[in-house]
Amino acid sequence: MRRLAIALFVMVVAVARGDMGLSEGLTPQNAVEKMTFAEGLKVSLFASEPEVRQPIFVKCDDRGRVWTIQYLQYPNPAGLERVKIDRWSRTVYDRVPLPPPRGPRGADRITILEDVDGDGHADKAKDFIDGLNLVTGVEFGHGGVFVLNVPYLLFYQDADRNDVPDADPEVLLTGFGMEDAQAMSNHLTWGPDGWLYGVNGSTTTCRIRGIEFQQGVWRYHPVTRKFELFCEGGSNCYGLTFDHNGELYYSTNGGPFVHGMQGAYYYKSFGKHGPLHNLFAYHFFPELERDQAPGGPPTGGTMYLADAFPEPYRGTFIAGNFLGHTVSWWRLDSTGSTVHAAFGGVLLDSHDAWFGPTDVCLAPDGSMYVSDFYDERTAHPDPDAKWDRSNGRIFKLAAASVEPAQVDDVASLTSEALVDLLLHPNHWYANRARVELARRRDTTVAKRLRAMASQTADSRTALEGLWALHATTGIDDALTLELLRHPFPYVRFWTIRFVGDRNEASPKVARQLSQLAAKETDPVVRGQLASTAKRLSAATGLQIVDSLLNAAPEDADPRVPWLIWWAIEANAVSHPQLLVDMFARDATWANPAAKSNALRLVRRIATEGAPAAYHACLKLLKSTPPAELAAAHEQLRQGLAERSVGLQGIGQGGLFGQHAASAAGDPSAEVRRYEPLPDELKQYIAGVWQSKPRDAVGLELALRAGLDGVYPTMKAVVLSSDVDAQQRATLLGLLRELKRPEALPEVMELAIGDHPEAVQLAALQVLADGDNPEIATKLLAHYHSMSPTVRSRTRDVLFARPVSALEYLKLVDLGEIAAEEAPLDQLSRLASHKDETIDLLVRKHWGSIGPGSREEQLATMRRYNNDLRPGGGDPVNGKAMFIKHCAICHQLHGEGNKIGPDLTSANRQDREALLANIVDPSAVIRREYMNYVLVTDSGLAVSGLLAEQDGATVTILDARNQRIKVPRDEIESLEESEVSLMPERLLGGLTPQELRDLFAYVQETPETVTP
Repeated sequence: MRRLAIALFVMVVAVARGDMGLSEGLTPQNAVEKMTFAEGLKVSLFASEPEVRQPIFVKCDDRGRVWTIQYLQYPNPAGLERVKIDRWSRTVYDRVPLPPPRGPRGADRITILEDVDGDGHADKAKDFIDGLNLVTGVEFGHGGVFVLNVPYLLFYQDADRNDVPDADPEVLLTGFGMEDAQAMSNHLTWGPDGWLYGVNGSTTTCRIRGIEFQQGVWRYHPVTRKFELFCEGGSNCYGLTFDHNGELYYSTNGGPFVHGMQGAYYYKSFGKHGPLHNLFAYHFFPELERDQAPGGPPTGGTMYLADAFPEPYRGTFIAGNFLGHTVSWWRLDSTGSTVHAAFGGVLLDSHDAWFGPTDVCLAPDGSMYVSDFYDERTAHPDPDAKWDRSNGRIFKLAAASVEPAQVDDVASLTSEALVDLLLHPNHWYANRARVELARRRDTTVAKRLRAMASQTADSRTALEGLWALHATTGIDDALTLELLRHPFPYVRFWTIRFVGDRNEASPKVARQLSQLAAKETDPVVRGQLASTAKRLSAATGLQIVDSLLNAAPEDADPRVPWLIWWAIEANAVSHPQLLVDMFARDATWANPAAKSNALRLVRRIATEGAPAAYHACLKLLKSTPPAELAAAHEQLRQGLAERSVGLQGIGQGGLFGQHAASAAGDPSAEVRRYEPLPDELKQYIAGVWQSKPRDAVGLELALRAGLDGVYPTMKAVVLSSDVDAQQRATLLGLLRELKRPEALPEVMELAIGDHPEAVQLAALQVLADGDNPEIATKLLAHYHSMSPTVRSRTRDVLFARPVSALEYLKLVDLGEIAAEEAPLDQLSRLASHKDETIDLLVRKHWGSIGPGSREEQLATMRRYNNDLRPGGGDPVNGKAMFIKHCAICHQLHGEGNKIGPDLTSANRQDREALLANIVDPSAVIRREYMNYVLVTDSGLAVSGLLAEQDGATVTILDARNQRIKVPRDEIESLEESEVSLMPERLLGGLTPQELRDLFAYVQETPETVTP
């Protein structure tokens, strides 16, 4: 009853506030002067408004010039209309825009900034392209510029490199999600393998070439034009980078980054974002072990791979702390196949709450550019608010001793000179040289690159040679076989990766991979062997898997065992018999690693629900030794139970959940069809059940198999007080799933009789699906003898149908059940029945209670909640605001009026309930605060509380605390209104700081506030 306890935090007079002033923060130069930075570094202003506004990206091109995206269209795409929005700001638009320039012209622009005179400040700015509509990524190479302008990946050819596109862009990919401007695909970045990588945020759904995903890393190859999902999960992602070994890391609000491994699955906020798209992953990698820095989320993180900064910062991960208004660094420490992130400290502290670092990039001189969105409001803002787009800065963070230097045009160098750059101490040069070599595909340098890859004196030389050779001429089998024996682990790692990227291996290479897997001890290499096994043919991939399992039966690495399972699972549907032949051996059960995967395989192939899978499952079960049968039967139980479970849609999570309108089932959720069990498997299950007739697993298997005679046994177990309550509850849940109407008498007895609470609750869940009128009668007859928890579940059952809900309400009306028994989150469900009698009784005893807040209102609550998170408020200023705007209706600590509820005794610490009542004040109106609309026969209309009435007059107390007395003989109509006195957009004019001040006062105790 949180909402009722809060009552109505109604501030009847909307806050009158003028337009937000623009450029209210520090001037660019003052911002620099206020900054502090780590020892050995310095900071300078490279560019600022008006040349740069709202930048979200920085990157240096082949000439060392800085490119940035001015995100001026944010947060709404131009030319589209919102059709629907949910609480997480996921928005559905009326159409998919055409690609530029045919689509709606937006305000975004890609701008090139150049320091012509070498003084460290940009003195030339030129737009490469403008009129874009939410652009989030730029990368250079292959004769032009790749641009991510959702829902498209575009390529603007610029063959003469004059910074003017040669023609309209080519659409390379379509289908990137555009539901949320803070979670779109972003940060196009070349990988050392020649693929173009990008990350996708959490609240947009991509559907590209038959692949659907939300958060994660994807990649596109500019030559083969292949598109892949590299890994899935990781929360809201913005920015990706590669370390000196080519390992991928992407920035996330889970902080500070995700170590992305090929084909892996990572954590998500599953309630909000829905499940992984592989329902049979059975696991995901959790957040990285790390020291979390305050002020996240890290944005635009980049590995510092240069030698200009002092030694401690070299090889570290550097990122902006968007809400902490700093730039920080983390050290990476190897731990098995992955890393631990140790927070190193702050490199740059702005001491300015408007500083919003969105991206950092490495510069040719070893310094780093930092883009600053520079804005007061940053976290999930109101999309319709007046937006200050006048600000934006780019700063340069450099070693104290470094002076600006001229940069040679990398793309104009000879191929031999490009090869020289591969070993430059600043990896920016190596990266740009590699991209240019990939464009040229110059075979004249192949011999030199091959020699670099083969040498064993220096790991970086070998890796750079391998990467560049792969990008120019590719790697033949002879070199592949040689490099699989290379002493440096990451050379073996990348050679294995490249074999997998071809999706095929010659017999010689396949045999060598299997032999390597049988003896490889480095967890990084073992992990890539598993990832590559998933990408090769079943025969080749499973041979690698078998070798990996036999080589390390006790593998304790946190990731490699699951990478192995995902390689196995990839073949479960296409090659179940091959898998069973591999695992149905005595050696499997003596090997802990193999045994774990064999048990998972029972579950996986049982879930498939197809004849071939059933037969394969039976063969695997028959190979299982007696000591492992119980575990195998549990996996079989899980698999059969999951046969109908398909991919569910995106979730809504628990955000303001109890205030939300009840939603219908997800229309995008899939229900999988499956075949009945074959007789041979049914006979096997019959043997399992008959050996232990009252065992819960055996009983469930028998019920799912539809065996004759099992129901009486199940009924006896469920009714037995000697059986564990949880086991009885589990069987009742199964009974609900299998829908056995003949069980109603026994289930009713379990719900109302003297049974453990867990059993009663499970029985009530079964009754919830029934529409027999006896259910309500019997439940209400025993209502007062139930525990509070069971009564609550009983109300859920009764309120689900209008007939039984009305029976409950009639008892409330007769005084036999107290009105206070039912909380508002349950009562709100009654509004969905749209029954006049039900509505009248609810209004009589509780007031006006709607079905819950709309998703658009929940989104507004979320935005305000985000504004309240950073920093603190000033309760003294908040008190003045309360007196001015709220006290006309509400009393707090003895001050104010009582048109609305006195807030002093309310649960004011419940921020969620406060926001719910402010944003959607009409959702719940207590009966003593119902709003009435009175219309006189002369046409005068007044509204307010019904303060007094007698036989002659009616007195209305309006929102200005004025009493209006009207003679009854002049009243044409007097009706209750379902609309609160309080306007819905009451907080719309408040700045984030004003909002924090007001809440600081409302939520404080009186002694903490200075009069």
